[in-house]
Amino acid sequence: MQKSILITGCSTGIGLNAALTLQKRGYRVFATVRNPNDIERLQNLGLDCYHLDVTDNDSIEQTLAAIFEQTNRQLDFLFNNGAYGQPGAIEDLPTAALREQFETNLFGWHELTKRIIPVMRTQGHGRIIQCSSVLGFVSLKYRGAYNASKYALEGLTDTMRLELKDANIQVSLIQPGPIDTKFRANALTAFNKHIDIEPSAYKDDYLVQIERLSSKNPGGAMTLPSSAVTKALIHALEAKRAKVRYRVTTPTKMFSLLKRLLPSCWLDKLLAKG
Repeated sequence: MQKSILITGCSTGIGLNAALTLQKRGYRVFATVRNPNDIERLQNLGLDCYHLDVTDNDSIEQTLAAIFEQTNRQLDFLFNNGAYGQPGAIEDLPTAALREQFETNLFGWHELTKRIIPVMRTQGHGRIIQCSSVLGFVSLKYRGAYNASKYALEGLTDTMRLELKDANIQVSLIQPGPIDTKFRANALTAFNKHIDIEPSAYKDDYLVQIERLSSKNPGGAMTLPSSAVTKALIHALEAKRAKVRYRVTTPTKMFSLLKRLLPSCWLDKLLAKG
């Protein structure tokens, strides 16, 4: 029987690769995008695409209604993926920018997920996969808003996993490190929107960050393609017992180990160079 999955953030990168790959594997994929201008492009790729802005409750309600009409109110899997990074030092970060980060990266995911869980309970099964980050358990300078949203996501997801233990709904986290996507370009847009570099004590560092975010190269030898995340996602969907966490890329695996082994002061020295 064909399995169904809703994926958020499918315009490019991880979400798009996951949607195309799973469709080829026989899944019924409901690919969603925040920008309605992307719908036709994804439809031309053969995807069943919907507009979904997770920061808008009406958008969530309307999109789920349309999808559930197609599936007789059933859904096997949810992959929460659509997110962005807001760069900037904590002291330069407007509180409004922090709220925007959490609305997209946490609160919107929560709203969508809690509307889907009752459907999974009724049908007697389901799996929820959350795309976190290496920055969900270690922190880097000038990534405070993103760090905070992903740390919060990890805590919320761990709690949800415990609460759904007896409901036959498995919950997993994927923790990518550097992946070749448009993440940096989107981060630069967010940076320019909210951060004023001129009066900042971090101006010189910001100029370096702007150059890095503007670079067209994929980000170095440790940067993996989006398909690396899709590989982990497939295991989370198809394994009899999904893993709690999937660590993708060498930096994620390395920092997971170092966080357990190193004193905090030593780890801070290492992270401060990042």
